[in-house]
Amino acid sequence: MKRLFITAMFMLITVMTITAQTALKKVYNENIDPMEQIDKALVKAKAEGKYVVCQVGGNWCPWCLRFADFAEKDQAVNKVINDNFVYMHVNYNPRKAAGEEAAKKAAKLMQRLDNPARFGFPRIRCA
Repeated sequence: MKRLFITAMFMLITVMTITAQTALKKVYNENIDPMEQIDKALVKAKAEGKYVVCQVGGNWCPWCLRFADFAEKDQAVNKVINDNFVYMHVNYNPRKAAGEEAAKKAAKLMQRLDNPARFGFPRIRCA
């Protein structure tokens, strides 16, 4: 009986974790070049007299998606962001399965942003 209860609890926790992660909107565009994305944001920010905020992470990171969801849904935070910043989600794919070229691009991105990966994700960088 104890074994059945432990198994049921483990399954419930697993289902809750998966549901919590899939319910959040995916905010990172994995099909664009992050370096080009940053360059465009810098031009836009300069034209609008704002700062750039890069949230570095990926759709693979539940904390990144939770923070993005919070920043979008909290009215006070969202107003501050929209009034003062060009806020962007910079996709970072740390997995080597994407290939050697993708790994080189990811390393170059991290170098440009002063290696935010060393602190974990999500990582917020301002310019």
